[in-house]
Amino acid sequence: MRNFLLVFAAATLPLLAQTSVQYQLKFPNAVHHEAEIRATFQGVSQPVLEVLMSRSSPGRYALHEFAKNVYNLRASDGAGHALPVTRPNPYGWNVSGHHGTVVIDYTLYGDRVDGTYAAIDQTHAHLNLPATLVWARGFEHAPASLRFEIPAGSNWHVATQLIPEAGGAWSAPNLEWMMDSPVELSNFDMPEWKIENATFRLALHHQGTPEAARSFAELCKAVVLEEEGVFGAFPKYDGGTYTFLIDYLPYADGDGMEHRDSTVISGTEELPASARLAIGTVSHEFFHSWNVKRIRPRSLEPFDFERANMSGALWFAEGFTNYYGPLTLARAGISTPEQFFSGMGRAVNAVLRAPGRNVNDVVEMSQMAPFVDAARSIDPTNFENVFISYYTYGQALAFGIDLAIREQFPGKSLDDWMREAWREHADIDRPYTLDDLQSALAKATGSPQFAANLFERHISGKEPLDYAALLAPAGLKLQKTNAGNAWVGRERLSSGDGAVEIAGNTLVGSPLYNAGLERGDQITACSGQTIANATDLRACVEKHSPGEVVKLNVKTRTGSKIVGVTLAEDPSLEIVMNEHASLPLSPEQKTFRELWLKSKALHHLPKFE
Repeated sequence: MRNFLLVFAAATLPLLAQTSVQYQLKFPNAVHHEAEIRATFQGVSQPVLEVLMSRSSPGRYALHEFAKNVYNLRASDGAGHALPVTRPNPYGWNVSGHHGTVVIDYTLYGDRVDGTYAAIDQTHAHLNLPATLVWARGFEHAPASLRFEIPAGSNWHVATQLIPEAGGAWSAPNLEWMMDSPVELSNFDMPEWKIENATFRLALHHQGTPEAARSFAELCKAVVLEEEGVFGAFPKYDGGTYTFLIDYLPYADGDGMEHRDSTVISGTEELPASARLAIGTVSHEFFHSWNVKRIRPRSLEPFDFERANMSGALWFAEGFTNYYGPLTLARAGISTPEQFFSGMGRAVNAVLRAPGRNVNDVVEMSQMAPFVDAARSIDPTNFENVFISYYTYGQALAFGIDLAIREQFPGKSLDDWMREAWREHADIDRPYTLDDLQSALAKATGSPQFAANLFERHISGKEPLDYAALLAPAGLKLQKTNAGNAWVGRERLSSGDGAVEIAGNTLVGSPLYNAGLERGDQITACSGQTIANATDLRACVEKHSPGEVVKLNVKTRTGSKIVGVTLAEDPSLEIVMNEHASLPLSPEQKTFRELWLKSKALHHLPKFE
């Protein structure tokens, strides 16, 4: 999103002086998760005003059809006279007969505490604005003001990146700014701190104590300082403030959603007991204030509130952020090197073992986001065999590329690529293409050949990185987790009715797949032994060696049969530190690792035990 304060003032002021939108939000039936909302559109020039509810939301890449939670919608003119409303599609309303002013009143239902939807109850109103507010075609560049009627006796306050105005209103210069500005109304704790010219606020709605909030704020501060060190400076936050909007509640859903000058984070964590777990989402989301909100793919610009937004760059925007989240915690001393390497091992294992790696490259995986990013469908897919999450794939790539740069270009690292992307694309006015990313990598390393080779083989191509070789200079080893153990596959299994059912598609190349078994097949016996659950099946397999054939009694769509399954060696991989694998750690390897995980903070960091 651009610096709309400047763009708005310079480019659209004559038009916007004539058109505006005012919103009023009340919560008289919060106990039943309802809000009453009024939107007033002034300066309407078109005979028929098209009023819409968004279908997508900043930070999401799939459709969510927010109109399903809007009802009792009615329209009137500025004098209170009812206006005719027609419904041209499931997410829009057409209003005619006005005289320049249209007032829309409606009821909104919301009961999901996360980064995508709205949640209203007696404890708070947690509002993602695309899921909350209607808008009108032709008013995309009109300024908007919002007023919230605080329920009596609630002690609610307002936390948002919207611009505070006199009289208690909040404003945005246009639609895109407004929709990218979530709001939390509750009796939250709000520790805040200042670093250089930036103020950071933690609006924390939870069931803990103010002391727990202040303690968690110290963890957040460490993350903020460490990630600033990667780029060398904070973004220029509009208004000079960045706000963490956090709901840790027993009835919340785990989520994190980035916005330009704020982030929404939700979960069931109880502070301070779960602080070290919860801070991982903070680390990921705050890194987004650079990577994706400002270093932004051109494929996501302009953001389309009516269609799914497809990008081939999510391996970088989301996946690289997924790498820097845990790396930040290790550098800040919040987590241990062992925890960091273990997490990277899980990502590498997932990518190297996934059949989808041979079907789609990482760009194509990113382009599948509209089908997987919390999208809903009821028909079965074959995603187990054709898809790897761009979060996981990008994380594993970032991990390996960081190692490759450090080994081939002493004194350089992935941090240099990120800083170069930041220099070249420091704001949304200069969104990047994949060619731009390759160019930035070439500049960061001083080697166009390295960048071209990497993109050709591992970004546009499907070739995996050689992780075993890349790990060695850091004193790390990629090894099989269960070497020598028999393995029947890693398919999802469910137990019931005295059988084990294959709950997901069998994976290309697995023993179950090679034996012709499929989703829905039920295994009732293994080597003549009755099978009642997945534990029984594993126990049967463990009695055998790789290469042996076990007989499974199976109920399939075509009837019951006995199937011979050739067991394989468990291919699961893990990353271990040399010193934990009875291998020597050379001084060079120790130095390599220390430089990698050394704090990059430009200011004093809090100390954590």
